[in-house]
Amino acid sequence: MTRVVVVGDLMTDAVARARYALARASDTPAIVTMHGGGSGANISSWLAVEGAEVAFIGRRGADITGRNRDMELMGYGVDARLVMDPERPTGTCVVLVTHKGERTMLSDPGANAALSPEDLPRDLFTSGTHLHLSGYTLINEGSRDAGLAALDMARRGGMSISIDCASSAPLERTGAEPFLEWTNGVKLLFANTDQAKVLTGRDDPEAAAKVLTAWFPQVVIKMNSEGALWYSNGRPDPVHVAADPVDKIVDGTGAGDAFSAGFLPAWLEGKPPAEALSSGCRLAAKAIMHLGARPPF
Repeated sequence: MTRVVVVGDLMTDAVARARYALARASDTPAIVTMHGGGSGANISSWLAVEGAEVAFIGRRGADITGRNRDMELMGYGVDARLVMDPERPTGTCVVLVTHKGERTMLSDPGANAALSPEDLPRDLFTSGTHLHLSGYTLINEGSRDAGLAALDMARRGGMSISIDCASSAPLERTGAEPFLEWTNGVKLLFANTDQAKVLTGRDDPEAAAKVLTAWFPQVVIKMNSEGALWYSNGRPDPVHVAADPVDKIVDGTGAGDAFSAGFLPAWLEGKPPAEALSSGCRLAAKAIMHLGARPPF
């Protein structure tokens, strides 16, 4: 199986799931959990648990949460190449989940914002391996140079490359044109419907995917309960796969990352798009019914 190198964000997620409608300016009973997060770290963890050989490049603080995240990644089987930041704390994300399941995230990137080109181990960027870049690395101005350097090193090293779009609101603040310019020529783009709309102005996922193939040879659009689709330039129609059934939603945080981790190994092995999409949907459903961001044991 092709080795995957992930460059991206490492976070601690504080997830608060409200039991009732939020009582603004007052108290609402909730279930609060703390666990590892960050799109790059999530994808790395799921890939490793699914049997892939994966290295994760990121940055953490010199704090207890950073050490815990580092040990957690290694426990999943990830080759964690984390640079310790002496000044910034490990990133934190507060995830507010309403009683209806809607998520709102408040993110403090912490050490992630200081990821630099010098933090990228040159020995990992070799022919025959695959780079997956978290979109947050490009969207965050502080880590952007590291993201651009990773793309350049991967291209020069003959690596295949995939990238995700991070989150719709920061993507919109950054702007579609710069993001597309930075990532033009990347082989595979992951986006959800909101992110695809930001990049193309198209509400319809199929129409957005067709537009995006002007920049990316292959595009995957994640459509939550409606499943996912894959489209490649030169094909008349996209490939669509329905979402796996979910008995009970425990936590949807990180389900999109789990999807990408399920899709990539099958895609890298050259399996048909429908099979890769099905693998992604299966892992996303597993994430939703368990702990969300990180793999269950």
